[in-house]
Amino acid sequence: MSKQILLEDLPLRRFHLRVAFSGTGGQFSDGFVLGIIGIAVTMASVSLHLTPLWMGLLGAASLAGLFLGSMFAGPVADKYGRRTIFAFDMLLFAVISAAQYFVTSPVQLLVLRLLLGLILGADYVVSKSLVTEFSPRRYRGRLLSVLAAAWAAGYVGAYLIGFVVRDLGPDAWRIMLAASGIPALLILPFRLGVPESPMWLMKRGRGDEALSIIHRKFGPEVILPEPSVMPQQRRGAWSELLSPRWRKNTLVGCVFYTCQVVPYFALGTFSPKVLQALQVKDNFVGGLIYNVLLFAGAIIGLLIVDKLSRRAFLIGTFYLAAVALAVLAYAGFGPIGTMLAFGLFACILSAAANLEFVYPPELFPTHLRASGVGLAVASSRFGSAISTFLLPVAVQHVGIHPALGVCVGVLVFGGVFCHVFAPETGSENLSDMKPGQSNESESVTGGGRGAALAASSDGTRN
Repeated sequence: MSKQILLEDLPLRRFHLRVAFSGTGGQFSDGFVLGIIGIAVTMASVSLHLTPLWMGLLGAASLAGLFLGSMFAGPVADKYGRRTIFAFDMLLFAVISAAQYFVTSPVQLLVLRLLLGLILGADYVVSKSLVTEFSPRRYRGRLLSVLAAAWAAGYVGAYLIGFVVRDLGPDAWRIMLAASGIPALLILPFRLGVPESPMWLMKRGRGDEALSIIHRKFGPEVILPEPSVMPQQRRGAWSELLSPRWRKNTLVGCVFYTCQVVPYFALGTFSPKVLQALQVKDNFVGGLIYNVLLFAGAIIGLLIVDKLSRRAFLIGTFYLAAVALAVLAYAGFGPIGTMLAFGLFACILSAAANLEFVYPPELFPTHLRASGVGLAVASSRFGSAISTFLLPVAVQHVGIHPALGVCVGVLVFGGVFCHVFAPETGSENLSDMKPGQSNESESVTGGGRGAALAASSDGTRN
């Protein structure tokens, strides 16, 4: 009889790669949607009679939708499962993307951008949860970082496509917006073959279904640990996330995510305007440097995410990004130096963005994972929506340097907060995470095999 092996201890297999690749569709689409809007609304300003207020609203609309979608999709996914949303949300996304081509007023475009954000918010929750729960512990960071690289690829791809399509005529902005549905359709067939999360099924008392999926995809020797007695939740997921046991993890997830994305989206969405305000006249070259280094940062983050502790990566990138942005704001470089400093800032934050996909799912147990991730995403999108809305208004009224100074302050606050409160999660055995226990005890009280597994980990729990 073959020796039994836990799902989280498997070597990397083709199915793991398929699940991770299937999760990239929503992330690529999200990057594209958020990356293209700055170029598109600038081109649509005449056709749709857009004021700076409307440009801010449209730039922030998808982020606001992401806030709502991730907030409410989390409890739904924890109660009813991940697979249905994961399988079909990209089809709906593609239909709404295509509808953007036909808008005739800013109100119509605003509604569609909000709906796109709602769908992407739900996809954020289920993609991160599903990829996390299928991934071997040893490769979890890198597989989840594939989603971050896909997001960066979509963001950079939007910039390049925007500049290629911009000369096609007065309706080029319509093509830019509608094109976001193409990657969503391409990924749909891959998603249809991904089953429900075995960890979620096991926690819901459906062990036979969970084992059937595991044996079909990985072989009869693969098992999940017997779940601890899973109490029927006596309170809602959000109230449990704010209970004494999970409160610190919840706050860390919300604060770190928000402090990363506030400057990332506010400056990235309107990077041409930021460069123009910093006296860089060649917006295309400046934007190209910014986006190339942004994508390079995502790849660097993917390569190092499992080589550094989660805490060191998290805290270090906050401080480095703050320094890079402070140099950009106050050093008074010429155009080339400004473009390089802006690109370095993008590179650092893009590398750090890998943690947005890796860290939040590791902070929560299976029965709260989607809700916890959803709350963290919602918090980040609330902050980034407000900052993206305010940036063009702030630049117009107080200037670029005070606006950049606020972003530096956000990064410093995030670094200090995480320095004090962020736990280490890189070696966490997700199957053994139990409510009512500290991180240390979770790993050594999950039964004989769970204890042996915890004892063999690298000892970096916090």
